[in-house]
Amino acid sequence: MASASISSIAFAETPFIILQSTTSTQNSGLYDHLLPHFKKQTGIDVRVVAVGTGQALRNAQNCDGDLLLVHSKPDEEEFVKAGFGAARRNVMYNDFVVVGPKHDPAGIKQADTVAEALQMIYAQQSKFATRGDDSGTHKAELRLWKSAGLSPDARHDHWYLDTGLGMGATLNFAVQADSYAISDRGTWIAFANKANHKILFESDPPLFNQYGVVTINAKRCPHVKQALAERFASWLVSSDGQKHIGTYRRHDTQLFFPNADR
Repeated sequence: MASASISSIAFAETPFIILQSTTSTQNSGLYDHLLPHFKKQTGIDVRVVAVGTGQALRNAQNCDGDLLLVHSKPDEEEFVKAGFGAARRNVMYNDFVVVGPKHDPAGIKQADTVAEALQMIYAQQSKFATRGDDSGTHKAELRLWKSAGLSPDARHDHWYLDTGLGMGATLNFAVQADSYAISDRGTWIAFANKANHKILFESDPPLFNQYGVVTINAKRCPHVKQALAERFASWLVSSDGQKHIGTYRRHDTQLFFPNADR
């Protein structure tokens, strides 16, 4: 009993922070690579709540969490401007890709731009799985449809399938439903259940995907662990944190590219 009590006390004294995070960084396995390095250096435990970017921002707005790592820069900047965030910094980037069945029913492999690829899917009414969850990926997808002059609606367009799920679960759905989907490249590379799906369109500038870290304004959320959160945010953008982000690979492929503002 004495040893159990000592163990409980030791656990209780371990400093920790709550990171509200996009699901894509969690699904990619990045945190399993990064967080042990940070804890070894600082003794601080980072506990990740992985939800869509929109939900992460709402959680942080309600003072549920100590900082954010998400990927919808306009919303992150608005979060800070509105006084909910203390500061936002670039951390890393990758890109979005359009995946789909290898037989490519809409023929998007022939497209020159992502707008053209989406127009082809729309014209053929080929099945498309959307997250529909206000995540960073969903927000990016909606911007891409808008730039293509289109606005599919799952309530009326039978081919436009709203999953309401995270990135990994949406990819599982897309594979099972034989449909197209937009994914961040990191999650797709780490995704094991590709079956007959592959990347069919990529490498267009609008598919750029920036990630940022945002600390919470302690004036709005007095219980936030601001000093610990700032320590993690500063580590992410330090040369050491950036090095560890850049060395993370799956299937011999780099998933994220560090680009912190120095």
